[in-house]
Amino acid sequence: MRLLLDLARGMLARRRRQTLVSVFGVALGVAFFIAIAALMRGFQTYFISQIIDVAPHITIKDEMRDPPPQAAALAHPEGAVAIAGVRPQDRVRGIRAAGDKLAMLEAMEGVAAAPVLTGQALLRYGSRDVSVTIVGIDPVRHARVSNIQKDMTHGRIEDLRATANGLIIGEALAQRLGVGLGDTIAAVSPRGVTLSMKVVGLFRTGIQTLDQQQGYALLKVNQVLQDRSNVVNQIQLRLRDVTRAEPLAREIEARFGDRTESWEEQNKNFLTVFVIQNAVMYSVTGAILLVAAFGIYNIISTVVYEKTRDIAILKSLGFTERDIQMLFLVQGIVAGLLGAVLGCVLGAVMIEGLAQVRFGVEAPSGSDRFILARDWRVYLLASGFAVLAAGIAAVIPARRASRLDPVQVVRGAA
Repeated sequence: MRLLLDLARGMLARRRRQTLVSVFGVALGVAFFIAIAALMRGFQTYFISQIIDVAPHITIKDEMRDPPPQAAALAHPEGAVAIAGVRPQDRVRGIRAAGDKLAMLEAMEGVAAAPVLTGQALLRYGSRDVSVTIVGIDPVRHARVSNIQKDMTHGRIEDLRATANGLIIGEALAQRLGVGLGDTIAAVSPRGVTLSMKVVGLFRTGIQTLDQQQGYALLKVNQVLQDRSNVVNQIQLRLRDVTRAEPLAREIEARFGDRTESWEEQNKNFLTVFVIQNAVMYSVTGAILLVAAFGIYNIISTVVYEKTRDIAILKSLGFTERDIQMLFLVQGIVAGLLGAVLGCVLGAVMIEGLAQVRFGVEAPSGSDRFILARDWRVYLLASGFAVLAAGIAAVIPARRASRLDPVQVVRGAA
């Protein structure tokens, strides 16, 4: 094997310029693969972390995923029964036995739960009216399932208890209303209930739909405002392990019957876009590596053509077809390995260069630079693909070289 390596190194060294071009082509492919993956994965990781930080991991709602079966369908499950024009029954909205369900959920390991009542309201300050969603919360429990305290710029979530009819709103909403900390505004619900509420806190999440259209009040206060005493229409859960969200949501829905959505289900459209984005990214960067692999194919084919007599001599000295095939296959793999190593270095340099680029605008992440993901698995994936492509590119000329007949080569030379 050592002899094969020495021969392969000698053949590559004699065609130094072509070898360097092929290695550099592979290196560029690997470097672009790593840099683009760092950009894409960094953005996706940041986006998902924002979703996980702002939204609960699992939300239980006061509705059913599918309407309940009708009596006729239950009486004749296998019959040719057609039901049309059935209107849903009127029922009091709210999660039934919410207290018992909360107790069972909080007993699960790694699960924090909080009751919530959401409802629409009209906030009125002077001549300005803004329609918003008021979220009634229990501050102690909600602090365990939400990062709202981290996003607050003024006040604390506990201030809701310290002030009668306290209200926490987004900075963008406060700007629309023209109010500040300590101002009193009127809140009018669709049921016609009106409450005077005092602004005790401001928050900023960076998500405009939340900052402009959402406010927080005590659960009991919102129940009064919405005229829904002792009613909870959501239970929000936060998990220690976010990867458990989807299977646990299905388990809870099967157990309680209430519609239960994980953060993955609620943001399915965005996650689907990421899948397509990754497919495009890997296709483009993979194409670059394939083009580099054709360069390796070209150089190995040229060496086989030029070394026909040398191959015949090696075979006459006792080298088998497998030895000849390995000789040229090793050349392709060596070129791929050298390109992968150089590409990893260039990729790391490109990432650090991108990290220094400034946009000069304020970003939600708090930084005006690229959000980059530095993951060793990307380096490993790019290197593995490069070596594999180089090996496959070397297989065809290597097989052709191994099938050369030394007798025909010598006769042709003579």
